Amino acid sequence: MNVIEAHGVRKQYPGTLALKGLTLQFESGKVHALIGKNGSGKSTLVKILSRAIDPTQGKVFLNGEDVSSCTPAEAFRRGIATVYQELSLIQDLSVAENIFMGRLPKKGIRIDWELTYRRAEELIRSMNVEVSPRARIAELSVWQCQIVEILKAMSYHPKVLLLDEPTSSLAVAEARRLFDFIRELTKRDVIVIFISHRLHELWEVADTCTVLRDGELIGTVTMKDASYNDVLRMMFGEVELKVREGRKTVSDEVVLEVKGLTRGKKFHGIDLQLHKGEVLGIAGMLGSGRTELLRAIFGADRFDAGEIRIGGRKIRSPSPRMMKRAGVALAPEDRKKDGLNHIMSVNDNLTLSALERIAPRFLWIDRMRESSLVARQIVDLAIKVSDKNMPVSSLSGGNQQKVVVGKWLNAEPRVMFFDEPSRGIDVHAKQQIFQIIRQQADRGISSIMISSELEELLDVCDRILIMRNGALVGEHRSDELGAEELYLQCMGGTAT
Repeated sequence: MNVIEAHGVRKQYPGTLALKGLTLQFESGKVHALIGKNGSGKSTLVKILSRAIDPTQGKVFLNGEDVSSCTPAEAFRRGIATVYQELSLIQDLSVAENIFMGRLPKKGIRIDWELTYRRAEELIRSMNVEVSPRARIAELSVWQCQIVEILKAMSYHPKVLLLDEPTSSLAVAEARRLFDFIRELTKRDVIVIFISHRLHELWEVADTCTVLRDGELIGTVTMKDASYNDVLRMMFGEVELKVREGRKTVSDEVVLEVKGLTRGKKFHGIDLQLHKGEVLGIAGMLGSGRTELLRAIFGADRFDAGEIRIGGRKIRSPSPRMMKRAGVALAPEDRKKDGLNHIMSVNDNLTLSALERIAPRFLWIDRMRESSLVARQIVDLAIKVSDKNMPVSSLSGGNQQKVVVGKWLNAEPRVMFFDEPSRGIDVHAKQQIFQIIRQQADRGISSIMISSELEELLDVCDRILIMRNGALVGEHRSDELGAEELYLQCMGGTAT
């Protein structure tokens, strides 16, 4: 039986104690969930176990052997593989090249490409997924990239598999397929440590659940003996989940109108209206065309036919710059790739979309104006940061998402698009993001929201459009149907 242990592990960062002397162990034969709200220390612990970072104090043991001084490469060779929440694939290389990066098989001094692609194909088939080993990463969707990250880890035949939010961009069907594979791994003496903010998943895949809070170990429970509320209390203390709040009547004023929008096989004949102060949800399974539609409206991708009107004015040949000037903002699905500049500070990220407001004629920066905008968003959005000049990459996922939203709010938009706004953030941070969306709606800012968690749309939105196979096939007020009916319609059934 394989066992990985942490003994007295402590991690100190300047101004922050991320882990406070944790001692715990994980054994093979079970799936161990590791959970906690953003900033609880989960990702820090995973990085220490995988040897990506060193603990300030304490040791890590694998099967009784001290691996505390191993490099990440040595940890890989010893059988510790990690799939992080943020993807680390090289966009211009193929799936096979990413899987076997640094280990490409050779024939003499040359790379054996035939063997490389054959091995990748065998691995892909063993996972029962549909992705070409020759496809470039840049051509894949986010969920396909997540699968490639998992395939890459599997190629090491690990003793320990650390999964940090592996389902954050997967649809229900893909997630369940992954769960089947994870359960199979436990039969092969692999230690599986599984981090997820989708708490309902834990009862589907995990045997035990270890909870961290503010860098401390709260406890471990078996999933068969724990309720949803039990886990929440361990994560947050006594907490009451918010329910959908009543909203005032949405205005009749149309701020955004789309007619006949079409783009190849992605979507076709899309007609929709968004009213002032409305939160409009678009529900659909992955691949339904939701993200592609928002990107086309925002001008990030082209479309073949149709028209877009903002405030009654037709937008010709829309581009992100043009749509920003028209008062439209997009908080993208992948905040790491498209939403933030990770080498810049929180301060600079919060003002990226408002340069016209802080830099007259782009000749100089009005520092007082800049400080005012940054301070307002940090306070209004409750961004947890000790110093606004810290790199944005140092923040938790939930706080990074708030920075993306704050960046666009500083541009004073009329319309905001939210593509998977709760991806990779904890329950508390989700509620904060949803509250922000509702507060902006009360101020008259209109929103379109996409979420793979359909319950979130019911909780946040005033009206929901159903999208399937690139077409809008239904429309409901959010109080007209339940989650099961919404899932059924998205998958092609008929609500009763």
